[in-house]
Amino acid sequence: MRASIALLPGDGIGPEVTDAAAAALDAVSARYGHRFTLTRSPFGAAALRAGDPPLPQATLQTCLAADAVLLGAVGDPAFSEGPGERRPEAGLLQLRRELGVYANLRPARVWPGLEHAVPLRPERVRGLDLLIVRELTGGIYFGEPRGRNHDRSEAFDTMRYAAHEVERIATVAFESARKRRKLVTSVDKANVLECSRLWREVVTEVADRYPDVRLEHQLVDSCAMRLVSDPGSFDVLLTGNLFGDILSDEAGAVVGSLGLLPSASIGGRGGLFEPVHGSAPDIAGRDAANPVGAIASAAMLLRHALGASREADAIESAIGAALDDGCRTADLAPPGAPAMGCTAMTKAIVGRIGDLP
Repeated sequence: MRASIALLPGDGIGPEVTDAAAAALDAVSARYGHRFTLTRSPFGAAALRAGDPPLPQATLQTCLAADAVLLGAVGDPAFSEGPGERRPEAGLLQLRRELGVYANLRPARVWPGLEHAVPLRPERVRGLDLLIVRELTGGIYFGEPRGRNHDRSEAFDTMRYAAHEVERIATVAFESARKRRKLVTSVDKANVLECSRLWREVVTEVADRYPDVRLEHQLVDSCAMRLVSDPGSFDVLLTGNLFGDILSDEAGAVVGSLGLLPSASIGGRGGLFEPVHGSAPDIAGRDAANPVGAIASAAMLLRHALGASREADAIESAIGAALDDGCRTADLAPPGAPAMGCTAMTKAIVGRIGDLP
């Protein structure tokens, strides 16, 4: 197999974790005889510092021409107070829109042996494996009008959803549930929001096409509580853009660390793959980042963009083997226990890719 991958290291710990993901892809390439061409391009604050917009035109063209895009992280406090279009995060929203990726898949699982790192009682999370399916290109992040009034004393954003946007993301959720435990929990705020009432109506209509999958509706506030009180009761969580953004970060805490979570944004051109965590500028350059989320995102890239499920399984098995052998970064290690740096953890995982049967 030959494939071109646009690699956007981004900001903060992004370059460190994308190096880890690239090493995993190199190991898979060597083992299975593939040839992956990775092209690094500036993005986010790294591009702003060079005098470019957060998504330079050359970077965008590289992404559009690639088979998939692998992103490290975006965000930098130095640009947090600037105009909206000059913030690093604006580049990410633009890239999602340009790629047309409307479905964001965020799996969250408790790896064996990590129950101690979870803030909940071990019996509540043992074997936890859920999938958040988040709508990515609609809702309040993209709705118009948005802005501030002339004296900047008032600001406004608009939440909008069209029925076809809800239908297509619901279809992704039900198709995913069919391959899992056949339960979709649709999250909304239908007791208050018109958008959520439309959401609930359309999701119910889509559910009629999947008689083998059970549907339940849940308000977002009670869902947030249930996610920490009974996380094992979920299989596939179907959410809008804003609710999914918040709940997936909560899921990171539930499984032990946000650094463990990968994501895949699909449905458009190629796909965009990135760890759920942010740029973490406080630990950037200290070799302290957890590379698991980025390496697992590379596995999702193989599975969803390149159809290479065997190779994706190899990476995920190597992650599990490393964790099962006690390999821990600082966010996963028990208090007072020794921890590995990003580089050592990467080597521990990548080295096990070649050892697996």
